Amino acid sequence: MIVSSAPTRITLGGGGTDLASYYSQFGGFLIAGGINKYVTVIATRRFYDSIRLSYSVQEMVEGTSDIKHPIFKACLELLNIDRGIELHSTADVPASSGLGSSSSFTVALLNALHAYKRDYVTQKQLADEACQIEIGTLHEPIGKQDQYMAAFGGLTCLTFDKNGDVLVEPLRISNDLLDQLESCLLLFFTGMERNASELLSDQDNKSRSADAAMLQNLHKTKEIGLLTRRYLENGQLEMLGELFHEHWENKKKRSPGMSDPKIDECYELALKEGALGGKLIGAGGGGFLMFYCQNGRKSKLIQAMQKVGLRWERFRFDHDGAKLLVNTFTRN
Repeated sequence: MIVSSAPTRITLGGGGTDLASYYSQFGGFLIAGGINKYVTVIATRRFYDSIRLSYSVQEMVEGTSDIKHPIFKACLELLNIDRGIELHSTADVPASSGLGSSSSFTVALLNALHAYKRDYVTQKQLADEACQIEIGTLHEPIGKQDQYMAAFGGLTCLTFDKNGDVLVEPLRISNDLLDQLESCLLLFFTGMERNASELLSDQDNKSRSADAAMLQNLHKTKEIGLLTRRYLENGQLEMLGELFHEHWENKKKRSPGMSDPKIDECYELALKEGALGGKLIGAGGGGFLMFYCQNGRKSKLIQAMQKVGLRWERFRFDHDGAKLLVNTFTRN
């Protein structure tokens, strides 16, 4: 048996500049953090030659050509595994919630399949292969943030070069400041799951066509990401709330579907109840709201959000990235 996991992520600044339509022209930058909400894949050798898959539904097929799940199918084909395997997936968060769980699944699956084949694989290879699957093979209108964060985890700075290379650097902050940051970030589930494809496709198309408003918006987003890095590495944690708020106000200008009246109402209530700033995690439209709130006012903010139906989700940063939890697999 092989048990493989990969973390989901939150973005602290610069999200959206990881799409090729933007970084291929201007270069991109963002800061994100892997969190202890995982996608887990279990792989075992199957006695029969058929393939059994278990996720939200179950599939039993004779070969990869019959698989309906696009990521399972693409990953098995990439690694030339076409029979005699059983795969199960579970997740700590719902799909389409803005935390990058689809890419976490892809990375966890690839790691399990490489272990199944007794391959040695680096975190970078996992990230690049996940990008190849999701962006290259399946043509998803997404960037490279989620795959790299699922592979590397940590509190991480990602620089996207025009040629497509990704520079991965840990954020240089002390353990005490890291603990303080973790304590001041609050994550709430809005109850609204959404497919980000429409919003990301709109951003992608406008960036490719040199839409002035979209490009200016993304330039501002990258600037906020770079400022976030500067303030955090200088120990100015109190500036994060202000940057979150600036980022959210800027992000809402990209598309009318970025927010909705309920999300706006919850956001304004959070500011009244002590949050210094916040934003919707992911492409927009639903999922998780994250707020920066100093410790003395957290209880009041949590109670206020719970009263309007939001679910508080505790989390800690993950510093391991993709990993194998169990590997007892032996070939016949």
